[in-house]
Amino acid sequence: MGKMKKFCECLFCFSENQPNIVSNKNRDYPWDIYNLKDLVHATNNFHNDNKIGEGGFGSVYWGRTRKGFEIAVKRLKAMTAKAEMEFAVEVEVLGRVRHKNLLGLRGFYAGGDERLIVYDYMPNHSLITHLHGKLAADCLLDWSRRINIAIGAAEGIAYLHHEANPHIIHRDIKASNVLLDSEFQPKVADFGFAKLLPEGVTHLTTRVKGTLGYLAPEYAMWGKVSESCDVYSFGILLLEIISARKPLEKLPGGVKRDIVQWAIPYVQKGAFDHIADPRLKGSFDREQLKEVIMIAMKCTDSNPENRPSMLELVDWLKGTGLPAGSRKKEIGIVKSAVDGYDDEDEDEDEAYDDEDDETDFEELGTEKFSTRTERI
Repeated sequence: MGKMKKFCECLFCFSENQPNIVSNKNRDYPWDIYNLKDLVHATNNFHNDNKIGEGGFGSVYWGRTRKGFEIAVKRLKAMTAKAEMEFAVEVEVLGRVRHKNLLGLRGFYAGGDERLIVYDYMPNHSLITHLHGKLAADCLLDWSRRINIAIGAAEGIAYLHHEANPHIIHRDIKASNVLLDSEFQPKVADFGFAKLLPEGVTHLTTRVKGTLGYLAPEYAMWGKVSESCDVYSFGILLLEIISARKPLEKLPGGVKRDIVQWAIPYVQKGAFDHIADPRLKGSFDREQLKEVIMIAMKCTDSNPENRPSMLELVDWLKGTGLPAGSRKKEIGIVKSAVDGYDDEDEDEDEAYDDEDDETDFEELGTEKFSTRTERI
């Protein structure tokens, strides 16, 4: 905590009294320090019409710099210790990572009571916008795009787990945190809940953060977080991409059912077509559909030791096939998933803060800033 406090103070010193945007050239940090006046101008004084997202810790605004670059600016709602920590974590993590499938940090401002993070603007918004939001009816995501998004997101997470130093656990993998650029290439975003994993450490025990429906059982119940928790969340996301169903739904009587519980009966019957998004109208490779669903089932195994690594997932998704011998294990995989999802506690969400269930990259005002949303 003391180290992070010093980091926050360092960020403040960088930003204080800067007259203009400071270039990162010839500096030892990879981002720009923005001037508050320039960000106010770019976002039209953070006008509500420019708001494109809102979450527990802040709002995200579309903006255009004086040089004509489109940006997204995340503005913290209040200067609480909790919000300050998320700001510091996100800036530190984003400053460490460079990957084509991770949303990069353009810069930040930290001064007075303002904490602002500047990213590249993603014109095709978040994955949740296309699966459940204002663009869902347009069905811009055909089967090929969905598979490419899954592969790209997996590659970004694999980089965090296996190439970043130290390794990074995201802790909030979900559809609203996968953004899409002008070519529908995915960018994993929002690192405010991320944890750095010291060398030689396999897991941490921490206060539960994240979003209901995506949390691995061992993390939700005991706060035990590891890279395998991100794998579980990715498995939920994979089912969501395929089916366009929400990860958690309420049934009549207030009973909750997660997406794995919904999918398991179809998997057991071999009725994989029933899991596919009806808006695809059958336009997908059926064998590939089955294989991707089984990959998702492996990711969501209730036993974290049975889950694959993100590197394995990337290989499987790129090859659109499970490794040799996995066919014989399919029934066992599904049985394990069924055993892990019986009789869930209906009061589970009482363990989480409401603000932690939200995201900063929700779909708001998408019709105002859509620049390339072509029907395919």
